[in-house]
Amino acid sequence: MEESLGLYAYIKNQFGEKDVDVRTYSPLTLAFIGDGVFDLIVRAYVVGRGNRPAHILHNEKSRIVKAASQARMAELLHDSLTSKEQEIYRRGKNAKPANTAKNATLTDYHKATGLEALCGYLFMTGQTARLIELIRRGMELTGQA
Repeated sequence: MEESLGLYAYIKNQFGEKDVDVRTYSPLTLAFIGDGVFDLIVRAYVVGRGNRPAHILHNEKSRIVKAASQARMAELLHDSLTSKEQEIYRRGKNAKPANTAKNATLTDYHKATGLEALCGYLFMTGQTARLIELIRRGMELTGQA
């Protein structure tokens, strides 16, 4: 039977990339990949709710992915995170990004960056089930699922 790889491991394998210790990545690098992963998971959720015009799908996705929503999710999920997850979140939240969101407070932007760093870490370490569990729970807690 073929061994199942996480998506990130599969991508690295297909492109012939070497393994790198995820702990060596900066929190902003983790947030960079986490932003895309979070967006993809939310897009899949939105599309899974039914075939609708693209602008409606975009609006629904944007409501969930915006910094203020991510910040609220992070606040509500914080106590259910493991100590390692809290550490990754804190490092991401405390990182000094070069720019900020147009429509978010600096506090919300930092919390959202922390959540995205956590998403990136979970994705890169193959913890897909935990990643999706946290996003689903965050959406439930914020009334977006």
